[in-house]
Amino acid sequence: MKIAVVGAGYWGENLVRVFRQLGVLYTVFDAQPARLRQLSEKYPGFRAEASLDAVIQNPTIDGLVVATPAETHYSIAQAALRAGKDVFVEKPIALRCEDAESLMTTADHMGKVLMVGHLLKFHPAVVRLQELIEQGELGRIEYIYSNRLNLGKVRREENALWSFAPHDISIILLFLNALPIQVTATGGAYLQPNVADVTVSTMLFERGVRAHIFVSWLHPYKEQRMVVVGERRMAVFDDVKRTDKLQLFDKKIELVNGQFIVEKHPGETVPIPSAEPLTEECQHFLDCIATRRTPRADGEDAWRVLKVLEASQRSLAMNGEPVHLEHRRSLAVMHV
Repeated sequence: MKIAVVGAGYWGENLVRVFRQLGVLYTVFDAQPARLRQLSEKYPGFRAEASLDAVIQNPTIDGLVVATPAETHYSIAQAALRAGKDVFVEKPIALRCEDAESLMTTADHMGKVLMVGHLLKFHPAVVRLQELIEQGELGRIEYIYSNRLNLGKVRREENALWSFAPHDISIILLFLNALPIQVTATGGAYLQPNVADVTVSTMLFERGVRAHIFVSWLHPYKEQRMVVVGERRMAVFDDVKRTDKLQLFDKKIELVNGQFIVEKHPGETVPIPSAEPLTEECQHFLDCIATRRTPRADGEDAWRVLKVLEASQRSLAMNGEPVHLEHRRSLAVMHV
């Protein structure tokens, strides 16, 4: 199997490293020759390519991995699918739901694998937490919140919502197995006009279940924490911690003589494998190529995340006005 990585920037280098470790890295494209030379010295053995079209049209390449700026994802992925390549696109898969639908249609027509880089779906802690939720360990989910905060990396081409929130949206939709019926979002742009550095998005689901996501690249320290509150137990996934990344807490609250009595218990650490999420994700792409099965993070998953992102962006532009979501995709795509 031969894999090409398109885009060798900050995150692209990680993909180069992992696919090389997996023994399938064939070629790497980047628009900056100096960057290719640096990577060739650091990870020798791949073919450096300065022509994107040459990579896409190369018949010996089985899978193409897109790690370029988000605004180029759609055009590159579309060309690769039409050229008969299986494609793995970093998040977001595109900037519009219509483009995600178009990629899904092309992949279906060509019989090709289309996968999106929703990395947290492959994190051992998330996999285990999803198992616990499905087993009823937490009871009915009532509320989820996520904080994804750091000082940088500040981007110019996309705001903090589009840069940080896709990971958390994908996991919230996974845990609740539903799209929200309404989204609101507020934020602020402080470093550059019209590019939000801080956003808070709130999602309302059926039966009053809610979730919120707080993202910022103007924060004094790194925080990547998700809290899932169930009717019986609560879970905390803290990805910054070196150990005890996933903990469960009992929820003991009783009404006694008109007063709420809270009984606090120490957290119970849930053991999880030490596997690197990116390695798990890349291996999953290779497995899907080999077996032709649908990826865990497929085009439908990407479309759902984009649907929430688009609604959040509209609400953000309207200073927090609620936006209701239409859950159906276009009939032309649904009946392919």
